[in-house]
Amino acid sequence: MARPPPLGELPPGYTSPARSAAPQILAGSLKAPLWLRAYFQGLLFSLGCGIQRHCGKMLFLGLLAFGALALGLRVAIIETDLEQLWVEAGSRVSQELQYTKEKLGEEAAYTSQMLIQTPRREGENVLTPEALGLHLQAALTASKVQVSLYGKSWDLNKICYKSGVPLIENGMIERMIEKLFPCVILTPLDCFWEGAKLQGGSAYLPGRPDIQWTNLDPEQLLEELGPFASLEGFRELLDKAQVGQAYVGRPCLHPDDLHCPPSAPNHHSRQAPNVAQELRGGCHGFSHKFMHWQEELLLGGMARDSQGQLLRAEALQSTFLLMSPRQLYEHFRGDYQTHDIGWSEEQAGTVLQAWQRRFVQLAQEALPENASQQIHAFSSTTLDDILHAFSEVSTARVVGGYLLMLAYACVTMLRWDCAQSQGAVGLAGVLLVALAVASGLGLCALLGIAFNAATTQVLPFLALGIGVDDIFLMAHAFTEAPPGTPLQERTGECLQRTGTSVALTSINNMVAFFMAALVPIPALRAFSLQAAIVVGCNFAAVMLVFPAVLSLDLHRRHCQRLDVLCCFSSPCSARVIQILPQELGDRTVPVGIAHLTATVQAFAHCEASSQHVVTILPPQAHLVSPPSDPLGSELFSPGGSTRDLLGQEEGTRQKAVGRSLPCARWNLAHFARSQFAPFLLQSHTKLNCCFPQAMVLVLFGALLGLSLYGATLVQDGLALTDVVPRGTKEHAFLSAQLRYFSLYEVALVTQGGFDYAHSQRALFDLHQRFSSLKAVLPPPATQAPRTWLHYYRNWLQGIQAAFDQDWASGRITRHSYRNGSEDGALAYKLLIQTGDAQEPLDFSQLTTRKLVDKEGLIPPELFYIGLTVWVSSDPLGLAASQANFYPPPPEWLHDKYDTTGENLRIPAAQPLEFAQFPFLLHGLQKTADFMEAIEGARAACAEAGRAGVRAYPSGSPFLFWEQYLGLRRCFLLAVCILLVCTFLVCALLLLNPWTAVLIVLVLAVMTVELFGIMGFLGIKLSAIPVVILVASVGIGVEFTVHVALGFLTAQGSRNLRAARALEHTFAPVTDGAVSTLLGLLMLAGSNFDFIVRYFFVVLTVLTLLGLLHGLVLLPVLLSILGPPPEVVQMYKESPEVLSPPAPQGGGLRWSVSPTRPRSFARVTTSMTVAFHPPPLPGAYIHPASDEPTWSPAATPAGNGSSNLSSRGQCPAT
Repeated sequence: MARPPPLGELPPGYTSPARSAAPQILAGSLKAPLWLRAYFQGLLFSLGCGIQRHCGKMLFLGLLAFGALALGLRVAIIETDLEQLWVEAGSRVSQELQYTKEKLGEEAAYTSQMLIQTPRREGENVLTPEALGLHLQAALTASKVQVSLYGKSWDLNKICYKSGVPLIENGMIERMIEKLFPCVILTPLDCFWEGAKLQGGSAYLPGRPDIQWTNLDPEQLLEELGPFASLEGFRELLDKAQVGQAYVGRPCLHPDDLHCPPSAPNHHSRQAPNVAQELRGGCHGFSHKFMHWQEELLLGGMARDSQGQLLRAEALQSTFLLMSPRQLYEHFRGDYQTHDIGWSEEQAGTVLQAWQRRFVQLAQEALPENASQQIHAFSSTTLDDILHAFSEVSTARVVGGYLLMLAYACVTMLRWDCAQSQGAVGLAGVLLVALAVASGLGLCALLGIAFNAATTQVLPFLALGIGVDDIFLMAHAFTEAPPGTPLQERTGECLQRTGTSVALTSINNMVAFFMAALVPIPALRAFSLQAAIVVGCNFAAVMLVFPAVLSLDLHRRHCQRLDVLCCFSSPCSARVIQILPQELGDRTVPVGIAHLTATVQAFAHCEASSQHVVTILPPQAHLVSPPSDPLGSELFSPGGSTRDLLGQEEGTRQKAVGRSLPCARWNLAHFARSQFAPFLLQSHTKLNCCFPQAMVLVLFGALLGLSLYGATLVQDGLALTDVVPRGTKEHAFLSAQLRYFSLYEVALVTQGGFDYAHSQRALFDLHQRFSSLKAVLPPPATQAPRTWLHYYRNWLQGIQAAFDQDWASGRITRHSYRNGSEDGALAYKLLIQTGDAQEPLDFSQLTTRKLVDKEGLIPPELFYIGLTVWVSSDPLGLAASQANFYPPPPEWLHDKYDTTGENLRIPAAQPLEFAQFPFLLHGLQKTADFMEAIEGARAACAEAGRAGVRAYPSGSPFLFWEQYLGLRRCFLLAVCILLVCTFLVCALLLLNPWTAVLIVLVLAVMTVELFGIMGFLGIKLSAIPVVILVASVGIGVEFTVHVALGFLTAQGSRNLRAARALEHTFAPVTDGAVSTLLGLLMLAGSNFDFIVRYFFVVLTVLTLLGLLHGLVLLPVLLSILGPPPEVVQMYKESPEVLSPPAPQGGGLRWSVSPTRPRSFARVTTSMTVAFHPPPLPGAYIHPASDEPTWSPAATPAGNGSSNLSSRGQCPAT
């Protein structure tokens, strides 16, 4: 039956089950925490022994299960939609966004493609004809882009967004308008005749050259067509829109152009225009009233004189608007051009994407490299391409990272000693972790957790670094098995010693990532959940499958096979000769040691003339004082190897032929025991014995103080320029846009649930309150507010004025309106409406009511009827207002010459459930600016809510920046909850609140220092650093809990226990840190500076901080404030605890204790003689009867020396 080894043979990190611990432990009574931990370790011991007995089955089943889960990666979905990634599900913004989509659909009304021109020389003025000429060259190249798809050619005029195309009854005019109606292009070229060159539409009329905007004078054209068609309504429409002569009445940028129209103001003078003067106040599209492009949309880096007049600018911007995929699909659905290609919305999206990519490519190549200006182009597809590239898995980096980790694990665990080498274990461990990571991600895919850029770019490397830590810890523990451990109990003993630490770190990591899921960002929440699940899979692999790998490797060593190349036999022998105990007689014994087990190195060589190995013991059996140790006689490892005692042969005259080289004896554990721990925990001077500890506390206190100052430097925010790779054209565009054109289109959305007709005053007040915000770009003083309610009211006032004139002149009477104007007739029809379904018309109201009262309000009974008329009669005003009504008002065509009277009945629009006021926000450079604007907008909506108007702001600033309003509070809450959870988990598994408090204290200090270092590095606080900061608490447990557990279960003074904990945990903790850094190293090669700065740098700093705090600060705190030991070694026969005096001179003093019973003057010495290299403890042992018996009688008395020879078969070579 498997049994745990006795306590006396265990290292400090191990506590045996209660049944074997009772004889060795007395501290009044067996402590409950120790008993509970012993019980838990007993379960782990049984688990390990069971795995070892069935290691092949466990390995097969484990690989089968993890492999099956890894197949879930086939159904993984990578999310690249910004709204789905960054808008919290169920939040206020999410509910508002969902409401918008329910009313308007999934897509925006249009997509923007932008050109920004900047001078190559910093600060140069672009308001010159030459600079605008280069801008025209680039814009013209972009506007002529064509792509061929599905056997059709697609140009700008087919796919551009056209605002407010009017409905005309005359078929010929309607077709001409459809071809000529201009695309919406916001460009500084619209101030000049050259802006017409960007419009590609054309129409043909008999007897005239092709009509284009470069030669179209709408006023002249209407006069020519007047005799052939009734165009009075269309003429009034153009007059209301203030189209005038359109582009031919504007100055020519280059008056020497042969096509410069004679109607241009500078055509005859041939003088170049004053560009700054022409651009002052902005430009207009073909409609002066409804298409006004403000200066801020066109010019960047503007400078003005003392009177506010524009002098110069450093950037130009042109924006091309395209239809959305749905609009393009609807536009060509049923058209003869697409009837033969199975036209679909997906095909429409493909056409737009292809055109946008070509647009960006040609625009960037439009200017020669030696030009004085440079063009930066960008489209919505460019952003999508960046997000897709950001989310793609870099196979080369993943493979490179895992190969690097394989090489490190193999090299660090290889030994010259074939019996001690674990290279194959390292390789298998890394591959197992890789499979566990894949299975965890596959499980996430099966659970429906969408992947994102953080999952694909970061998680494979972070999970690898964290997972390999436990592999190194368990492998180190397996090689340091206590002497005498039976072979069949080796895996159980390893799990017994390391299982608690592995469970503690893994549980804390999972809790940390689950707490990070509190961050209200879907992308980061998904990343945190995926990380927690992957850590859980790593935990299962390390606890259930990796012990099977260790058991198989133990079998390999027992069978004397080579490491890695296990098919070949090892030239190393593992035969062991057990020398029977002998008495030391009257020799003195170490003070305070009741039972001493010493191991003596024998030397072996194979005789050339035979197949036998000759083993020779040292000439004289005697005990030698250990080398000087700064910590005194307390610090030596009971589990030390024979290599340690080999160094004590300095007093022996005969030199050992097989003595190891110093470099072969050095390792991290040796460094920790002989150099690091003595230096850290005890001074070499007697005057100031606490000097190193004091220095450590002072240095870490200074680091904490600097970090607190650095924390004040941390700013909130995450700009798109941080995500896009530096040095790319996309990054150059975004940098220029952020610097010169920090404008954001937003809308103030009004919902349903209230009566618009009776809430007009509240709507006007809401608009006024929102317009007064600091960030809102005010309209020019000469322009009315650009909202649907203002446009609607102004239109009603205009037709009321026309009616009044027609009524006063007699053209409109009570019974007839046919002689009046179009506007007068419309007013007539509206004035007689009652809104009553039973009696809808009342002609007596013609002179008793107004369409707009003295207070500027529309009569409620006319509100929805008039809305139908306005939407149908003023398409340009409706388009300019961007009202996006839902439900949309019904279509209604006005016919002034209708004689049936049916045209007098106007259907009322349904009550509105959605409408919006558009605004432009400017001057938003820092996150604080965004937060101020968001808070002001929310306050305005809340004030309107108290007046009965339900409204909310909409736009990218509210989607992506509103998270910062509560981000710090969420961060502090998550960290505090996590620290409390970490305390509870540590206190529960360690069963020592004192130790748990120290661990949590160190973790809190680490988090504060990491946050402060972010401030010094210029890393802004966003949801991504918050996740790392929260996860740092769990990752930091990897560096602290092993040391704390080793200290807690060790014996002796605080210094001794801290030193022993360092000796046993220094190597695995350091290897774990190096493995984490190697896992993160691949992130440094990412093309995205965002990955390097926000993940690689932050996680590397976190790893280094964890290493320093776990191996420097925590041991010092434990040596000063650590809890008392749980185990106290006592003599079995004596109830009195013998406290040995402090050693003098740092060495062991050998004498008989005067208080010790005489029977304790006899020390049993058990000597194990091993062939070189030393075998694994617990390896195959020959029966005692097969070996010669060595007794004191066999020692010649003459010279006091004895030589023992043992002969056996020399292993074949």
